[in-house]
Amino acid sequence: AVDYLIMAISLELHRQLGAFIALIVVNCLILGRAEAFASQHGPKRALADAAGMGAGFTAALLFVGAVRELLGAGSLFGFAVLPDGFQTWSVMVLPSGGFFAMAMWLAIVEWVKRRQAGFTAAEASA
Repeated sequence: AVDYLIMAISLELHRQLGAFIALIVVNCLILGRAEAFASQHGPKRALADAAGMGAGFTAALLFVGAVRELLGAGSLFGFAVLPDGFQTWSVMVLPSGGFFAMAMWLAIVEWVKRRQAGFTAAEASA
């Protein structure tokens, strides 16, 4: 939405900013969340929360990037880790590959949650 708004107001500014618009929006979301938490809690809890959120966001970016590189190129950090016959997924090196990687991750997490809930329900009824 912000991207389209800037495009409508100033096409030249939109051309200059390009892909940075999305990065600016994500940065604002992260900082807004940190500010909202910090305004409700003391400095120690705010610092601990910021460190935890930063570490979690970094871990998520590293995980998604690693999955995309592994499936898209068959390598990690430039070193081939999959066999030569592995058919790489070309979609993973495209921008849409990030969405696909996140969808796979969320599907796995949901599957694990449902499986654990099923075992918990079965144990409770036994």
